[in-house]
Amino acid sequence: MLRHLPARAFALSATALALMLAGPVAAETVTVGIGTQDTTTNTVTTGVVIRQLHLLEKYLPTSGKYANIKFELEWQNFTSGPPVTNGMMADKLQFGAMGDYPLVVNGFTFENNPESKSRLIAVAAYSMSGSGNGIVVHKDSPYYELADLKGKLVSVPFGSAAHGMVLKAMQDRGYPSDFFQLVSQSPEVGSTNLQEKKIDAHADFVPFAELLPFRGFARKIFDGVETNLPTWHGVVVRSDFAEKYPEVVIAYIKAIIAADQWLRADPKQAAEKIQEWTGISKEVVYIFLGPSGNMTTDPTIKPALIDAAATDVKVLQNLGRMKEFDPKKWVDDSYIRKAYAEMKLDYDVQLASTENYEISGEDTFCKKPITEWRKSGEVWVDGEGILPFSSAICTLGAYADFKAKGKKINVAYVFDTTRGIKLFADQAFFAVGGGDIAPFLLKKDAEAYAAKSGGKVSGFKVLGFEDAVKSAVGGGKT
Repeated sequence: MLRHLPARAFALSATALALMLAGPVAAETVTVGIGTQDTTTNTVTTGVVIRQLHLLEKYLPTSGKYANIKFELEWQNFTSGPPVTNGMMADKLQFGAMGDYPLVVNGFTFENNPESKSRLIAVAAYSMSGSGNGIVVHKDSPYYELADLKGKLVSVPFGSAAHGMVLKAMQDRGYPSDFFQLVSQSPEVGSTNLQEKKIDAHADFVPFAELLPFRGFARKIFDGVETNLPTWHGVVVRSDFAEKYPEVVIAYIKAIIAADQWLRADPKQAAEKIQEWTGISKEVVYIFLGPSGNMTTDPTIKPALIDAAATDVKVLQNLGRMKEFDPKKWVDDSYIRKAYAEMKLDYDVQLASTENYEISGEDTFCKKPITEWRKSGEVWVDGEGILPFSSAICTLGAYADFKAKGKKINVAYVFDTTRGIKLFADQAFFAVGGGDIAPFLLKKDAEAYAAKSGGKVSGFKVLGFEDAVKSAVGGGKT
């Protein structure tokens, strides 16, 4: 009977009974809100790729203080950066991925927030040359360069990286604030209005300055490379969340590294999957993220990018849109360094490198190795893959040969002769003559090259794509 049990035994029995009645310890649920931009190609390895491949779940901590924590991931997709900052300020998002100008505005906005700051913890992708953002006009437009747009109606998503590019370009040229009729339109609205010729030009971030020409109704007349300032996208986190759950921040960065590795292992398949997940044409994804693409995926926080952010701050200060903000104090590389160390990768080696993975291999048309990727090209043959060639003339010659054999070609790529950026061949201008074919984004650059080269070799002309292909078949003669 119970009254004959010693007092200590009774206490133990009561405790055991209480534990049995209580059952297992309930797991704590931690909601992790992540603001992404699925259609912004620069950010796919910090968002949609991680989400679709479940990479963050692979790296989330499960032991120690996390043994009884259940993570609930809330991925929220946006079309530009400013709404991501709004979500982070409201503490509905803990992480956010966005472009350089929205990033510095994010950091500045959080400076006066008593509950939390934001910290830059990783880079998504960058272009040291500044390519990515751009301005497009309708394909039938008479405008070919920025100066032609004086007094014209130009739209851009206000607060975006592309908006920053436009402001920087205007300041560099000494244009007054009313040089354009500048209005704010989202990528979707601006694209529709351009197609319907309701606006004269549309400025946008990746991938739209390539996507709209690829879709056949637009032509790019200005590339961010002309601002001579690196452009990039990155990831920020609320500092209160990072301090409470540092291992989650490290896990997210590991997922970014894994997404980059997945992308580079098979860039063609990656482009196809990203098209499936986002609706952005695989050929456009590839021009940015494929070998020798216009963007380099690399999560390390390079000093040159932070210096560029400081220039972004000055651009916004000159317009009275920002007070003092020091991007260097906003950076926190402690999490990414731990992620690299735990994955047995050398952070400092990667930090010092600005190498992309480049086009290489054998040119099967001209029968020679590819030695200079900046002079190379590629042809995407349906059902056969993406084939590399050693020069523009060999690329166009191979394109003509494939066509003659009745093969379907998705797209051909070449590189701008002076600026080094990757181009859709059918959107380029070509200076042709003397057995040489030199591609250019801008008509004025092709004309200048032809005029200069024409002083040495007679017969240089500026040709469009189809005529340049015919010239390639003829050995680069006009």
